[in-house]
Amino acid sequence: MPTAQAPYRQIANDIAAKIKSGELKPGDKLPSTRELAEAYRVHMNTASRALSLLHDRELITGQPGRGTYVAERP
Repeated sequence: MPTAQAPYRQIANDIAAKIKSGELKPGDKLPSTRELAEAYRVHMNTASRALSLLHDRELITGQPGRGTYVAERP
């Protein structure tokens, strides 16, 4: 019996798919953690964990005080 994917992974995979498809381009600003939590109807910690996973995958970069942006492609 397959198990459901963790919500933070679902969010991260959704955003990663948008980046890879070109819907989100390098330099595009992502919604805030609060906005993501509201959009996906999850706790802010879950949204934050999704962003952390995307950062670990080097798909996004954070700029303190400014926000989170799609990373430039190598």
